[in-house]
Amino acid sequence: MLACNRWSLTVRIAYLEDDMAQAELVTHWLKEAGHNCIHMASGRDFMSLLRRDTFDILVLDWEVPDMNGYAVLEEVRASGNRTPVLFATQRDDESSIVGALSQGADDYMVKPTKQAELLARISALGRRAGVSEMDEETTLNVGPWTVDRSRRQILLDEEAIKLTDKDYELACYLFQNVGKLMSRAHLLEKVWGIMTPIESRTVDVHISRIRRSLQIRPERGYRIKTVYQHGYRLEPIEE
Repeated sequence: MLACNRWSLTVRIAYLEDDMAQAELVTHWLKEAGHNCIHMASGRDFMSLLRRDTFDILVLDWEVPDMNGYAVLEEVRASGNRTPVLFATQRDDESSIVGALSQGADDYMVKPTKQAELLARISALGRRAGVSEMDEETTLNVGPWTVDRSRRQILLDEEAIKLTDKDYELACYLFQNVGKLMSRAHLLEKVWGIMTPIESRTVDVHISRIRRSLQIRPERGYRIKTVYQHGYRLEPIEE
């Protein structure tokens, strides 16, 4: 029987804000609440970040250099990225709020930012994004695999598969997030608890092992797709 630790309830947040004092304060609040926040001060840098990493929530200011928050939101949604977006801005006129929500924002709060309100909105968006604590008392069925959390094991066609602790935890996380693209940094944080991005083949080695051990391949209806220079996604195969 393998010991599967509950993965962290940490929400991974990408934060766009050019006011450095405001950014420092909000980042402190988020990290104090147990979340991981990566801050960018310009729209172009923010979009570059999103092209190489994945997040649970995006927090956008409106007025930032070179590419405002609204333009960032347009580009994010046009790229097919459905990550929940929270606008935090001084703009409080109805047309701005309606425009942002119509363009694909999920929530909108007006500055000055209040700590309790921000954390409550982040929690609500996190739940909407599927960021939740793993319930070890139930089972999860995905195709021919069953994740039996009470026994801390994964079965393939009702046969328990022998896995290392980290292979099991990584597989659990992938099965709970079918269809979601996740960067290596995202997986290192969620499964290994490594908050600072590092150059490592750790994720790749474990992905290769669980592909082989759990026989995750197209003829079984699923695959772990490698997205070049980005990460991995467990996805069903269309018939």
